[in-house]
Amino acid sequence: MSFENLGLSQPVLQALALKEYTKSTPIQEQAIPLLLQGRDLLGIAQTGTGKTAAFMLPSIDRLTASDKRPQPRTCRMLVLAPTRELASQIAESARGYARFSHMNIATVFGGTSINKNRQELSRGVDILVATPGRLMDLIEQRILSLNAVEILVLDEADQMLDLGFIHALKAIVKMLPAKRQSLFFSATMPKAIRELADKFLTDPVQVAVTPAATTVERIDQFVTFVQQTEKQALLTMMLRAGFSEKGNMDRVLIFTRTKHGADRVVKLLTGNGIASNAIHGNKSQPQRERALGEFKSGKVKILVATDIAARGIDVSGVSHVINFELPNVSEQYVHRIGRTARAGAAGIAIAYCAEDERAYLKGIEKLTKQRIEVVPLPENFVNEANKIKASRVAVPGGAGDRQERGGEDRNRVRRPKSRRPNFGAAGAPKTNRSRRRASGR
Repeated sequence: MSFENLGLSQPVLQALALKEYTKSTPIQEQAIPLLLQGRDLLGIAQTGTGKTAAFMLPSIDRLTASDKRPQPRTCRMLVLAPTRELASQIAESARGYARFSHMNIATVFGGTSINKNRQELSRGVDILVATPGRLMDLIEQRILSLNAVEILVLDEADQMLDLGFIHALKAIVKMLPAKRQSLFFSATMPKAIRELADKFLTDPVQVAVTPAATTVERIDQFVTFVQQTEKQALLTMMLRAGFSEKGNMDRVLIFTRTKHGADRVVKLLTGNGIASNAIHGNKSQPQRERALGEFKSGKVKILVATDIAARGIDVSGVSHVINFELPNVSEQYVHRIGRTARAGAAGIAIAYCAEDERAYLKGIEKLTKQRIEVVPLPENFVNEANKIKASRVAVPGGAGDRQERGGEDRNRVRRPKSRRPNFGAAGAPKTNRSRRRASGR
């Protein structure tokens, strides 16, 4: 459906035309007319479904129609996000959508100057995008008041609970005006999330697009069974082949379970002459911005990340997602591989599964209700792996350190026999403060 049929104002339609957005997504078609009426909304949607535009476009129109100006140290619309990356992404989108609507937009999160936040908020802003930790700091220092909020948006609510923000969220909702429009988005809807939604929303309409446990249809998924100690060599072989003339790896996002594991993978790849960057909670804000910027621009085509990036990074052109370590929470797998196949493109998701991760794989297949195709190790893997091990400078371990030290050879994984294409020739199968700090505060 065309955006022109959804009841949006001309300034917003002009901004969309400038961004060459013409057709709306299912969540936008369902949500925008309801939000223009001022209804509260409970949305079940993953990243990549277009939900930022779904809540930002009608909100800009409503703020413009009310013809108010923000008072000093207040905001008219508050958007809460769990991570710095997601907050920055939402604010960037908001600035584009509000290009002709004359809105003041600010973003606040940890790792940035609180004095700069003070200056930006001193005159008041129309739209504020924030992480809960930094928001509470600003409120406690009386730099910001929430008594003028007209619209509240809580994005990625389930991840906020995972990161321990439940107490901050309950405190924030008590400071808000009773009369407001509230929008609540989550990729999953367990009991705890629904109870939290009841505290934020009044007589909400519910919009659900793409069931929470499904994976994107355009993503081809594969798994290779490999020892923990062999993952390093397999990754190096795959990337070398994938970036060769015969390969098809344009931009690769690699996931590990731990921050130290991500750093070790980068160190390994660097030692083997492959450029990459890491992004996780221990990195400073400038480091995170630089790593993400180089990945977006294509200057560095490999980004190694923890799950902090699974919902907060929206980069077009990610051709491959590699699960160097399978997540121990099955839902995270869905969010991870959703970083590819964006904006109508196809994508490939590859998982490395060690013996001690087989239970995680079983949980993922149960959640997604599909079997992931098994691809064997390359025929020349043993010889090539020995060459790589002999020449490498650094050894990553991550969650596999214990197995490396304990001698996993005693539990060697049996190689599945398969006629499916392997990764040897072309790099990929040919196919059609504590919790606050970790979360971006």
